[in-house]
Amino acid sequence: MSAILPSGVSLYDRVRRVIPSIEWPAFAGDIDAILDLKRQRNAVILAHNYQTPEIFHCVADIVGDSLALARTAMSTEADVIVLAGVHFMAETAKLLNPEKTVLIPDLRAGCSLADSITAEDIRLLRQRYPGVPVVTYVNTSAEVKAESDICCTSGNAKAIVESLGVPQVIMLPDEYLAQNIAAQTDVKIIAWKGHCEVHERFTPADIRELRESHPGVIVLAHPECPPDVVAEADFSGSTAAMSDYVQRQKPPRVVLLTECSMSDNVALQHPELEFIRPCNLCPHMKRITLANIREALEQNRHVVNIDPEIAGRARLAVERMLAI
Repeated sequence: MSAILPSGVSLYDRVRRVIPSIEWPAFAGDIDAILDLKRQRNAVILAHNYQTPEIFHCVADIVGDSLALARTAMSTEADVIVLAGVHFMAETAKLLNPEKTVLIPDLRAGCSLADSITAEDIRLLRQRYPGVPVVTYVNTSAEVKAESDICCTSGNAKAIVESLGVPQVIMLPDEYLAQNIAAQTDVKIIAWKGHCEVHERFTPADIRELRESHPGVIVLAHPECPPDVVAEADFSGSTAAMSDYVQRQKPPRVVLLTECSMSDNVALQHPELEFIRPCNLCPHMKRITLANIREALEQNRHVVNIDPEIAGRARLAVERMLAI
């Protein structure tokens, strides 16, 4: 087994609680190669919270939710950014770092939510609701961002909506996020019927079953879950907010209603807590592997490019969000 830190501490120590020792040799060679390639190419790896532990804890330089990745992408001095996440995240990194090389290890790492809306859909919405500002979730393509007034994430959506100082906004594409934010604000929200294929599958019955099977469990739900699920949960927030809740409250027994790998990654930071894991995998996130991260760095594959005219308008919507 390789993958040794300069201090002599094995990287395996970071993940031994979720990766069996018999599986580690299958990862170690790629990890060693990736660490070497990052040094050679002055590259950094940005990994979303839904990435598997061997990526999240062993090769990533910057980790977090979509807002954290968007912010930190602007401050890196690396020449190359590898986005271990889905395609819209890689586009966002490119928007904020137009002079850097941004790589996505697998072009098929898409998003059901991002695919639910097009730029033409927004133009039609503007005709139907003239003068109403469009708030667009970052889980969208650059073309959709370019048609928007401002972007938001699940973590800052309420603040973004209220910052506009208007009585109503169009918020898209996640219908459930829009409904959950609408319950927290006096601003009227016009929603789109897009859904995340991971979060839309959770139900209130799932929560009741979890409480019955695991007495005392604290339930945390992502705001992309349906409103009746959020209502049954003890807390709702972005992946960063859920992680912060666990860090702050230290619930002895907890369940995170979001993508499976999130629980693995947070559990490694809190070995004293019991994590219940109802598992909804994101098939798009799981297209990113150590092997294709290595290939991306070795072959400069797949370079993210955005039409300059679209990029300029999309960048403005993201920068407006980051300024709030």
